[in-house]
Amino acid sequence: MHSLAPTPAAPAAPALPKAHARRLREVWRSAGWPCQDPIEIDLLAAGLLDRVHSPSGHETLRVTDAGIQLLAATLAGHRAAFSAHEALVQRVAQEMGRAGRVAWRGLALRARVPCDGDATRWCMAKPDVFSIRNTSVASYVDPIVHEVKVRRADLLGDLRNAAKRAAYLDLGECWYVLGCDARGRCIADPDEVPPECGVLVADNGRLVAARAAPRRHRSDLPFGVWMALAKAAPECGRDEAEQPLLGPAEGAP
Repeated sequence: MHSLAPTPAAPAAPALPKAHARRLREVWRSAGWPCQDPIEIDLLAAGLLDRVHSPSGHETLRVTDAGIQLLAATLAGHRAAFSAHEALVQRVAQEMGRAGRVAWRGLALRARVPCDGDATRWCMAKPDVFSIRNTSVASYVDPIVHEVKVRRADLLGDLRNAAKRAAYLDLGECWYVLGCDARGRCIADPDEVPPECGVLVADNGRLVAARAAPRRHRSDLPFGVWMALAKAAPECGRDEAEQPLLGPAEGAP
């Protein structure tokens, strides 16, 4: 009996710069008209694109099998990162609820950002988690923003955006929540985060305060923020499994 030799593993797909990966996706979704720029040259030389000549003499581009494999690998990586990010965002929102706060995810809130001189401009801030204290006194709401990062590249890009951070700080106290890489290591040192923000680190399923955020007492919230909160559904702060311990809700069978 002849034994079959093991099939060699396929080589890992090379990492593409963002501009190249975006162009590859654009060609896949389009008719493939060439741009004839350096990005296109790189993709053709790497064997990810192929030139197709029509009988009429026109030239178009086609994503090769290698390009499709790379697109699939990139998509799988994005899905994994999105899942890890959403899981950590959910965890932060639940922890805020357990701490006696009301938390929202994915809100778009108007915030003020300083410009040249004493001028300011309005912008839309979209924090991962926004929470306030569960209180009926408007001056005690103590708003807090949590921005969750599970990839180092995303964190570094975010930290370079001073205007985005200023918008978060205009809304209230700001914390960065740092996830872990594939080896279980924190994606950044807490000292890499600017001192005006606090740092939470995901450690074996727990959220550990690596550095507290400076207190930013805000006695009121703009009317636009209150309207956004009123229109959105807050996150549930307690696990559904806890309800049986309390008994059925009033009026329930």
